[in-house]
Amino acid sequence: MNPAIWWGQLGLVMAGGALGAAGRFWIGGWLLRQLGNGFPWGTFAVNLIGSFAVGYIAVLLEGRGPSALYLRAFLIVGVLGGLTTFSALMLECLLFARSQRSELMLVYLAASIVLGLVLVWAGSRAAAVMHPIG
Repeated sequence: MNPAIWWGQLGLVMAGGALGAAGRFWIGGWLLRQLGNGFPWGTFAVNLIGSFAVGYIAVLLEGRGPSALYLRAFLIVGVLGGLTTFSALMLECLLFARSQRSELMLVYLAASIVLGLVLVWAGSRAAAVMHPIG
């Protein structure tokens, strides 16, 4: 790969990652203030938002040519990579397992995975309907 292209993509990933991480921080804090700390609503919400968005964006960028490489780098790897929190999801499952609320671990994990799959599919379908290719 051309070094200029690689560095350009890296810059976009970094900028998008900063925006995504800021979004995760804001959403997590807002939901904590609204709903309390009895359940990790912030992580749950950003993972579901990210699931829908990645499905939508992936379909939207299909067949868009070389410029889509930059959009993928910025939006999918950067913004959504910074926004979604699978590693935080796993840590929170560990914390549930080690706490007095261990039964919530499986509920949280299953709901995150099932709803995430539904929303990635819904995002891809919404993009296909709203932005048909060809």
